[in-house]
Amino acid sequence: MQAQPQERGRTVRSPVGHEATAHAAPRAGATREIIVDARGIHAHYGSSHVLHGIDLQIARGETVGLLGRNGMGKSTLIRTLLGHVAQREGHVTILGEDMSRARPHEVARAGVAYVPEGRGVFPNLSVRENLVMAARPGRDGRNDWPLDRVLATFPRLKERLANLGAQLSGGEQQMLSIGRALMTHPQLIILDEATEGLAPLIVIEIWNVIAEIRASGIATLIVDRDYRRVLAQSDHALVLQKGLVELSGPSAQVIDDPTLTRLLGV
Repeated sequence: MQAQPQERGRTVRSPVGHEATAHAAPRAGATREIIVDARGIHAHYGSSHVLHGIDLQIARGETVGLLGRNGMGKSTLIRTLLGHVAQREGHVTILGEDMSRARPHEVARAGVAYVPEGRGVFPNLSVRENLVMAARPGRDGRNDWPLDRVLATFPRLKERLANLGAQLSGGEQQMLSIGRALMTHPQLIILDEATEGLAPLIVIEIWNVIAEIRASGIATLIVDRDYRRVLAQSDHALVLQKGLVELSGPSAQVIDDPTLTRLLGV
């Protein structure tokens, strides 16, 4: 994943002075497959100009952390990539296909799954129905996350298969939302505030699942208030301020950058 900030932004650089990258150096002859390539992304809500020319790349298997204080453009960037923002400019490809003006269902079919802030489960459907209604093979025919694997990953859901979505706790609803996304066998999964408002033990469980998703090779884009966990779980990170990339680089270097706490207000 690479981000090209505006002139005012700061990119963490490697000790030899070259711009640091988020991924390990490929083997000789190996190519880095780009899942999402977004260039010059601008977004508007009416007369409000929210995003100002953001560049973003996410490669297969990479985990990217998206950080910033409230109102800095994180959710707008996600919504723009997903096709939810009508007033948008720039160029977006998903696995080489131009998706710059794609609608949300077209982005989903291209292999991008979304776990929204607020969970978004169907309250009048059972746990089983919430899961199987979304199930489909990946665009490359993969079927790595069938129902059995999802239920093994989330034993609480297995115990509550017949329960309605509205009858679940907040943590169980979050597990259901993640499980539903996994059953689409995505190339990229976007997790927006996946641990928000959950009990500490459930938060640990969710982060363990995120680590398992990462280990399975699915590319992930993570937004979460716990910046230390985000940086520990990601390869690369961007920090937004007022719709611009103010800081970017390998997560292991971003966490030591002296400007990070100022940008996050912590």
